[in-house]
Amino acid sequence: MTPDADAGTAVRRADPFAPLTSDMLDVGDGHELYVESVGRADGIPAVYLHGGPGSGCQPDHRRLFDPDRFCAVLFDQRGCGRSRPKGSREHNTTAHLVADMEKIREKFGFDRWMVVGGSWGATLALAYAEAHPERVLGLALRATFLGTRAEVVTAFTTRLSQFYPALYGDFLSVLPPEERDQPVDACWRRILDADPAVHGPAAKAWHDTERILSEHKPAKTRLDLASLNVWRTLPATPFMEAHYFVNDSFMTEDQLLQNAGMLKGIPGIIVQGRYDLLCPPETSHALAGAWPGSEIRIVEEAGHSLYDGGVRDAVMKSIADLASKAAR
Repeated sequence: MTPDADAGTAVRRADPFAPLTSDMLDVGDGHELYVESVGRADGIPAVYLHGGPGSGCQPDHRRLFDPDRFCAVLFDQRGCGRSRPKGSREHNTTAHLVADMEKIREKFGFDRWMVVGGSWGATLALAYAEAHPERVLGLALRATFLGTRAEVVTAFTTRLSQFYPALYGDFLSVLPPEERDQPVDACWRRILDADPAVHGPAAKAWHDTERILSEHKPAKTRLDLASLNVWRTLPATPFMEAHYFVNDSFMTEDQLLQNAGMLKGIPGIIVQGRYDLLCPPETSHALAGAWPGSEIRIVEEAGHSLYDGGVRDAVMKSIADLASKAAR
């Protein structure tokens, strides 16, 4: 990997994190993906996978990669961000996203690349690596999520009620009493309902509850119940998350853990917040136990968010360290 050996010789640009390329890529099924690259054209190949499912890449994600070392590709997954058609859940499954990644890799002419992702991005990274291990230089993961129903249900019931009992009461209050025995499934059904009067409050409650759970020190710990009935502008992520989670992330039960043997020989670093209420350390440890050669790096005083104290720096270091291993 000679780009690592001569890092620093690239011609300086006014903004080294401005995209080298940006394009809409037709991946079939009526979907076009927004795809951009940053860094140096002859740099170490890498791809960044955003979370959600349903969010999108942000300008700050480019800054996770040293522009003197990497040619990093970022893209908005099907139905997300700048990809078209926006919000589309048709032909939108984990297998479709894995196939899209192969189309993107081929478009750039990379033989192998580093794969980086957090939360749902880690789920997709693992699904891709297990399907195409020969294409992966290394895996840099944050907040391991294995895409299972049990992980989501536990986070929004047991863990939510233990750490934020008043917030759990707010979350339940969005549902009629007869639907509160299985609140997560009920919330998903409501989010996927065509009637805005049904899906609006549920989507906002899901989004705001998830945000609180994702931060180590959230500014607010209760839902604004009055605002839940104002649904002119709704967050996009709950709809894609409900679509994926109600379908078990379009994977078989415990698929990623059961197939972790496929990762043998792929170097990996897992960054894990000690107090992550959505994707707790036990999940990362279960993955590491099934993945020879992987390493967990715990960030103390941090939760789920990339922007909790120390997490972003730890992710950047994991990417740099993996690049150095790959260059040997």
